Amino acid sequence: MRLSKILLPVDFSARCDGAAHYARTLACRFHSDLTIAHVTELAQLVAAGGEIGVPASWYEERRAISKRMLEEFHSEEFGNIPVRRMLLEGDPARSIVDLAHAEKIELIVIPTHGYGPFRRFVVGSVTAKILHDTDCPVLTGVHMEATPPLAPIFFRRILCAVDFDSAGEKALRWAADFAAEFQARLTVVHALPSVEVGQARYFDQDLPIARRHDAEERMEDLRKQVGAAADTVLAPGSVAQVVHDAATAENADLVVIGRHDSPGVLGRLRANSYAIVRHSPCPVVSV
Repeated sequence: MRLSKILLPVDFSARCDGAAHYARTLACRFHSDLTIAHVTELAQLVAAGGEIGVPASWYEERRAISKRMLEEFHSEEFGNIPVRRMLLEGDPARSIVDLAHAEKIELIVIPTHGYGPFRRFVVGSVTAKILHDTDCPVLTGVHMEATPPLAPIFFRRILCAVDFDSAGEKALRWAADFAAEFQARLTVVHALPSVEVGQARYFDQDLPIARRHDAEERMEDLRKQVGAAADTVLAPGSVAQVVHDAATAENADLVVIGRHDSPGVLGRLRANSYAIVRHSPCPVVSV
């Protein structure tokens, strides 16, 4: 497992504190080069506000404030590790994706965008675009902001949700390597399709059993192909709910999923990636 370059995008909100704690933990573990980036849209705001008399000095003042906030962001927590801090301008999601591609970042750590009782139902547009457009793994989660700033983070139990396709194989390889690094217990979960009412006729009573048997064989083939020693959970239901229930039962510290762009019959997991992130009781790495 190599995570030589980690990127932490920040907007200085409280929800970035937990993400910073995770980024620091992983950077220390893997001796990673850590980049903390903040993206401003000041130039666009100045251009748009020209007609209403925004003074030219306002841009420089606000940029200086952003630069100072970036330099001060968790300066004590990151004081003993090398950190590069970058102030960027432009569209936040596009800027982060371009930076990740240019720098060959191997992990982006970013919180979801959600507040109060609605945090479990919202994935912010910036995070969603980064999940969709970037090539590298992305670590995010709705509960990251609740992480105590000085409490140690442990990865003792890793849950990997798979479909039986290339994304599932990639996710399981990443999860197995990560679990080996931390000597963590690895569990693989797959959501079985539910049989709708009226779908199973009297001669289809064995369909759920056949589906489970097929999934067991394919899961065993996948584990052998990857060379991963892992427990297995097979359960019917929606993907997000099955993953949530398995993560809760296992008291998982991290969920790993595969990420695809294209939908399709084999895309049950990929089509539910945002739902998994929203409902997961722990952070999620999408690979």
